[in-house]
Amino acid sequence: MLNTPRSLRGMVTSPHHLASEAGLRILREGGNAIEATLAMAATLAAVYPHMTGIGGDGFWLIAAQGGDPVAIEGCGSVADAATPEFYHAAGLTAIPTRGPLAANTVAGTISGWDAAVNESRRLGGRLPLSRLVEDAVWYAENGFAVTQSQAELTAAKLAELRDVPGFAATYLRDGHPPLAGEVMKLPALARTLRRIGEFGAADFYRGELAASIAADLARCGSPVSLGDLAAHRSRVRVPLSVRVANAELYNFPPPTQGLSSLMILALFDRLGVREAEGFEHLHGLVEATKQAFLVRDRIIGDPDAMTENVLDYLSACALDRLASKIDRHRAMPWPGVSEGGDTVWLGAIDGNGLAVSFIQSIYFEFGSGCVLPDTGITWQNRGASFSLTGAGPRSLSARRKPFHTLNPAYARFDDGRTMVYGTMGGEGQPQTQAAIFTRYAMFGQSLQSAVTAPRWLLGKTWGEASVTLKLESRFDGSLVKALRSAGHDVELLAEFTATMGHAGAVVRTLSGIFEGASDPRSDGAAIGY
Repeated sequence: MLNTPRSLRGMVTSPHHLASEAGLRILREGGNAIEATLAMAATLAAVYPHMTGIGGDGFWLIAAQGGDPVAIEGCGSVADAATPEFYHAAGLTAIPTRGPLAANTVAGTISGWDAAVNESRRLGGRLPLSRLVEDAVWYAENGFAVTQSQAELTAAKLAELRDVPGFAATYLRDGHPPLAGEVMKLPALARTLRRIGEFGAADFYRGELAASIAADLARCGSPVSLGDLAAHRSRVRVPLSVRVANAELYNFPPPTQGLSSLMILALFDRLGVREAEGFEHLHGLVEATKQAFLVRDRIIGDPDAMTENVLDYLSACALDRLASKIDRHRAMPWPGVSEGGDTVWLGAIDGNGLAVSFIQSIYFEFGSGCVLPDTGITWQNRGASFSLTGAGPRSLSARRKPFHTLNPAYARFDDGRTMVYGTMGGEGQPQTQAAIFTRYAMFGQSLQSAVTAPRWLLGKTWGEASVTLKLESRFDGSLVKALRSAGHDVELLAEFTATMGHAGAVVRTLSGIFEGASDPRSDGAAIGY
């Protein structure tokens, strides 16, 4: 059992220890939590390339001590040329999940970095962007040790990635997946990160770097153009929030599934469960998840195309009504529509109480698989989630934003504690957030124990048709039997599996003590000083 690390001056956590160390260096140099988070995000783009990168999207929640959080949406829209007719002309009835035609949305994460830097400066931040990407540049240029997860996922997905433009030349060695511990260098990415540090994020969309990116995309066969890049802007949004017994919870508005994360916890709070890890705990959260996912899959997509207001589903009346539909003893028939994803969540709280919850993704592992040769950027495939038919908020249309499983979480407790928490894992993100929060905040488990404890996932994972309730096999056998008896289609997985996501959390108490947690399923670390 891992102990919860504690400190007095600040805390960071991420799913790779080198990224966490980069963030801690920023805090030690007098940087704030936003600057530390950006340094971690940049480093992860280099050392965890199967999970994230600057060719994807990102979402920030930033809260100064005593203030409400600000939400920054670094999410790109679909390319103007990527219309249903474009895909039909190619003989397709669905958007591919890999390759150039999957790389159909603008990468928004760098614009989110820019907005976060502006917020940092408003709050007194002083470190230049060139310093914040310094560690990332070093690892991309000089090398990093390939993790076990990168080696395994490269091998597992090789058949669908091998022939995608740029992938083999960047991530394979003589046509073969790298071995864990082998040193990998990404020199083109290093040059790009250095240039972003020198010329700023705007260069990614409207400068010489943008021209290089657009040329690479065109040669690759992606529909994303220079005009699409130039038209992109990040947005500052108002977070969603909901009240539970002892805290105010915050999460990101559409196009993310932040609504479902808040709904699960608010519905569970209404069930009055008093004991952790038993049938009522797991069954209650799984059934709350079903109710939240039914709402999510019916209404959430591009916010400008939605016809219902998400705030209506966070009202006490609506939550009471949905909670009343939960059978305390029997499982509601399932499946529903499922989403997956590979992502990174990272967080930091500094000595002034500035808290950051940030999530950054290229969607599938290695995204579209397309690696732009001049810039070294691996482009996301988030736009593969669009539908080529229908007229709902997830149907493909010019300048629409894709539905996102990404959702960073933040909680402000009545006793003065603040908490940032989150995970990768697509469909599992709201479920893992619920597991961590209920264990820590409602049932008094230590922060690290809440992350380490066995987890579950209702729904699909990549490459699997199963929509079972998947449980890590460390759960007590009597609980597994009770869940099956109640009608849950339980599937047991390994004792620890990355299927359950790479979670983390940081808490600051009113007395100024920091607590952190990282996921033993990841390569990460929670580090304070």
